Amino acid sequence: MSTDECSNFNVRLADEADLRLVFELVKELASYENLLTELNATEESLRDAIFVRKIVEVIIAEYEGTPAGYAMYYYNFSSFIGKPGIFLEDIYVKPEFRGKGIGRAFLVYLSRLAQNSRCWGLEWACLNWNKPSIDFYESIGAQHREEWRVYRLKGNALNRLAESGSFAKDIRKEKNKE
Repeated sequence: MSTDECSNFNVRLADEADLRLVFELVKELASYENLLTELNATEESLRDAIFVRKIVEVIIAEYEGTPAGYAMYYYNFSSFIGKPGIFLEDIYVKPEFRGKGIGRAFLVYLSRLAQNSRCWGLEWACLNWNKPSIDFYESIGAQHREEWRVYRLKGNALNRLAESGSFAKDIRKEKNKE
């Protein structure tokens, strides 16, 4: 998709040939967010999620032919609204390309995708110290939901909970046996 705002860049879906680029951009985002110690993704795990199981999708921005950033997203569902939504897992623009409208172009692309897919809207998380991003999101009308907390269950805690209780089994595997 070429954007209306700038003819110097375009946004496109990633393909498998972009795997190394996507991984490098994910590492850059982890570094920017001071989370490199939590980066466990590999090129292979990204390939599996994006191109094999297709549980996430990635779009790439190129500025004058040079990769400038990426956004990773997936569909979720709101039981209260009764419609799917799009969750923006990552949005990252390389520092040298910031201020050129690329972040906005990602959100325009995803907003149009949400409309075309009859989604209720977009949702994402932002680190509370990332003031430039917060200011940008609020400038386009995004609303912060202070009454909600994001929780994450992973690692040993996830394993302990999954293994607890006599009913702990993979329901999908049981259903497939029928």
